[in-house]
Amino acid sequence: MIADNQALFAMLLSIFALIILIIRANMHPFAALLIAAIAAAIGAGMAPDAAMEAVNKGLGGTLGGIAAVIGLGAMFGILVEHGGGVSALAHYVTGKTGSRATRWALAVVGVIIAIPVFFDVAFIILFPLIIAFSKKFTSSPLLFGIPLLAGLAGAHAFIPPTPGPIAVAQQLGVDLGWVMLFGFIACVPAAMVGGPIFASIANRNGWLPHGNPLILDADEGAAKQFNPAIAKLALSLILLPLILIIIGAVARPLGMPDGIILQIISFIGLPVIALLISCGAAFYAMRPADKEDRKTLVRAIEKSLEPIGVILLVTGAGGAFKQILVDTGAGKSLADLALAAGFTPIICGFLIALLLRIAQGSATAAMITAASLTYPITAAANLTQPQLALVAVAIAGGATAFSHVNDSGFWLINRYFGLTTPQTFKCWTISSTLTGFTGFFVALILYMFI
Repeated sequence: MIADNQALFAMLLSIFALIILIIRANMHPFAALLIAAIAAAIGAGMAPDAAMEAVNKGLGGTLGGIAAVIGLGAMFGILVEHGGGVSALAHYVTGKTGSRATRWALAVVGVIIAIPVFFDVAFIILFPLIIAFSKKFTSSPLLFGIPLLAGLAGAHAFIPPTPGPIAVAQQLGVDLGWVMLFGFIACVPAAMVGGPIFASIANRNGWLPHGNPLILDADEGAAKQFNPAIAKLALSLILLPLILIIIGAVARPLGMPDGIILQIISFIGLPVIALLISCGAAFYAMRPADKEDRKTLVRAIEKSLEPIGVILLVTGAGGAFKQILVDTGAGKSLADLALAAGFTPIICGFLIALLLRIAQGSATAAMITAASLTYPITAAANLTQPQLALVAVAIAGGATAFSHVNDSGFWLINRYFGLTTPQTFKCWTISSTLTGFTGFFVALILYMFI
């Protein structure tokens, strides 16, 4: 174990260097995290070979636990999307409702669809639906876009199997089922506050510009979008892995006796097994009948796995950084300081994620790095699994808030809605902040009673 003060100082310098490398040098988070991890190790006095051994241990240990889960999650999402399930579910939930009910329904759609489908993909697929409602009710597209976006952003951050919460759960050592359970509980009010509630208030006060939105053709699932059977099937498929994983996580704590039934439930509740079952069910239920269409589906699945490589590299680098903090003793020093100052782990996790989100933009990178820094604090506090899950939710809340110019999602929304930069700040930045803070406050309240 390295001298505490030296290790802590080296860690703080490495975090500062990490932020500078990402913001000023525009370095990829994977490379920046590796450099920061190695610099922290060398600065703390570790021998170079020991530093690289710790980096490799952190990389391998992290990726070994989540690579299959993230990959299967991406495959599952494309299976539901390619079968027309996303469009069908969106149209089914919104139905023939009025303007106000449509806003609430769109937030629900966002929460449900972002569980299997990535934020940007889901937004692009459903953007024509927003424009259609805008024309139908002669209102600003943002009146319907903000509720959908809040739902998408909330589920993407709070509810696995999206990469961010999976990585945080792995870093903190918490069962994914607990994160799913509390993530969903926090996500619903967060999406409602940051979505339809904020949109309605902004609309009444004249804060929502009409913009100059892109006009896009309907997505490839449009032909099936009004089929209630496909919508119900898509909803059932999306809920399937959540139910399996949550039941697997809570069966033993709720008092189910040991035996073959508990073993089976625990096995199918493992994230990899639950997602394998769900992928098989989705492929069987929504596979194209035509042979050429099946080849197209295979190509779409392969394409969906392309961004996973980058996500896994960043996640692995975050694991390496965490391992350096553990091996040098810097993490323990940070934990001792935080606990001595009266900061609880859940507040530390939220604040660290929030600062990293503001500094470097990427929500996923902020979550992974914040989890690495928070882990020593949670380990020192000896938290239960539900408490660890709530810390994970708090980290997700911090990483969701304050989306601004260094976030790619900020510019995606800016371009699609045809907004100026100040208008995007007034609409999306406020919405994302309300979503993140509401999710955190829900987690904080639950943390006080668990």
